[in-house]
Amino acid sequence: MEESKLAQKLESASKFTEEELKQIKELQDSYTEAQFQFGQLRVQRLVLDQTELTLIEEYKKLQKKETQIVDELHKKYGEGTLDIHTGVFQKIEKK
Repeated sequence: MEESKLAQKLESASKFTEEELKQIKELQDSYTEAQFQFGQLRVQRLVLDQTELTLIEEYKKLQKKETQIVDELHKKYGEGTLDIHTGVFQKIEKK
């Protein structure tokens, strides 16, 4: 009885051609490559996110430093405008 079931299964089974197997293998390989690329993209996003956070912190430090320098210069020279190219400070006279 077991042999007849096995024989029936073998008779109803088909074998794919080499070309069909090649197409399926290429499709599997393409899926694997796409998954790998998705993983790489995710890692790049993590790196970019971390870089962005670092830059934001650096930018905040620069803003704080700018505020400190401006405050010091205001105390020393008062309010006015500076020509950065000549170094000439023009004080604003208050009325």
